Order: sequence, then structure tokens, then C-alpha cells
Amino acid sequence: MSLSYHFLIFVSLGVVAVVMGNNYKPPAAYHQPKYEPKYEPEIPACSKNTTKNWCLEDSEYPAYEVVYELDKHYEAVVALYKNVVAETANSVDTLTKLVDETYLCPSATSYVQPLRAVNTKGKWRVIINKVESYGIKYDQHARIEECEADAAGKACPLVPTCYESKCLQKSIYHRFLVFDPTDYYFPFAIETFKLPASCACFVGAFSL
Repeated sequence: MSLSYHFLIFVSLGVVAVVMGNNYKPPAAYHQPKYEPKYEPEIPACSKNTTKNWCLEDSEYPAYEVVYELDKHYEAVVALYKNVVAETANSVDTLTKLVDETYLCPSATSYVQPLRAVNTKGKWRVIINKVESYGIKYDQHARIEECEADAAGKACPLVPTCYESKCLQKSIYHRFLVFDPTDYYFPFAIETFKLPASCACFVGAFSL
């Protein structure tokens, strides 16, 4: 076999290798799926159904994401939760029925478990409520009392007219364990919320 013939075969194989090399695509690498935190909108959809700064019903509540992160950060979250449990219990356990309460001003009282609320910085937050992780049920309550619409700013109906009186809305601060989906490392914190607590009767000077 001549030298030129061998050279021709070698060149032909080289051309084929180059063509195949240019068209070669490595197999796609397999990426293991992982959970990515979901960014919550600044103003949740549930706020459109209420005039209040909290939501008791929330069709978009991120229960799956909350439980996933609770399981992941179990010990650290339990430590935070213990800090707010006592305060929550003290704020709602002293009275068991609404009939036990006496009012000088017309008001509406309820014991609630907010799923979202606006914190003292004006930001909507997801509150950890009605979920369970490793046998621990996360429940956070608040007692809310609001003056009736026609009572705020008016005279207290049970106070004699010889006294100057006025019904005024008062609020107190609550601390809740919240979920922040934008924090990749530890999406939990304790934040402060201002909620209506009583429709108070302020009495002024006695008048003849």
C-alpha cells in the first residue's frame, strides 16, 4: 500500500473526527431539585378583602414553605417560639368567655389567630399560625377589642352626663413569631405588631 494512500486515509479520518467533534454535545448534567424560598408580595391578596391591618383568612398562606423551614430549623425556631408563648397565653387566658367582660363603651371583642398582619414598621408579615412541626403546634393568639363605629369619640353611655366622658380606641403591642421567605439562611424572627385592645372610657371633670 503506497504512502500517499495511507496519508489519504489519515486525512479522511481526521476530517471525520473534526466534524464529529464540532457536533458533539455533552450529556446534560443532572441537577438535584432544591427548595427555593418564594418571594411574597409586599401587599398580600388577603388585605383586599378587609379594611383591617391583619388577615384571619388567607388563601395564599405559604403553609408548605413554613412547615419545610420549621422542620429544617427545628431547634432554633422552638427557642424563639418559647419566648412568645408565655406572652400569648397571658394575654388571652385570664378570661375564657366574652360574657365575663364588662364594657363602659360599645365595642366588639374577639380572640383571633392572625395569619398575616402589618408590623410596627408598616410591613405585611406572615405570622406562624395553625401549622405543626415535629409534634409542636404553632398557635399564636391575640385578644382584639374595637370600638363600634358609632361609639368612637362619643360620650360613654354608662357614665352620668354630669361628667365629661369620651370613648376612645386604645391599642397595645403584641410580639409574634413571623416567617420571612426572603431570608435564605434563617427565615424566622420575632416582630412587634400594634393591635386594637380596648374601647376605653376617658372621664374628665365633674360639671354642675
